[in-house]
Amino acid sequence: MQTTILYIGRDTEITTVMNRLLNARPEWKGICVCNDEEAIAICQQQKIDLVLLGNGINHEEEVQLKGKILALMPNVKIIQHYGGGSGLLYGEIMMALD
Repeated sequence: MQTTILYIGRDTEITTVMNRLLNARPEWKGICVCNDEEAIAICQQQKIDLVLLGNGINHEEEVQLKGKILALMPNVKIIQHYGGGSGLLYGEIMMALD
C-alpha cells in the first residue's frame, strides 16, 4: 500500500526536486505544491498520510496551514523538511511514519 505524502513549499525548483524524490520510491506517492490553497484542496479530496512543510513558509503561515490541515485530517502527521540529501529525507519520513 502506498503512503501518500503532501509536500508544501514556496520554491518551485525545490518543489520539483521533492516531487522527483518522493515519487522515486514505489511505496510513496508524492504530491508537491507551492501554495496553501492547492494544498488544502488536495487534503479535502484525498487521504494524506504525511505532510512535509518545506522552506519559505514563515511561522504565521505554518501555524495557519497546520490548523487548516488538522481541522480536515486530525490524525495526519505534519513535519518540517528544510533540505538535506535524499537519505535525510528518507530518514525523516520513516521516523514520522513509525
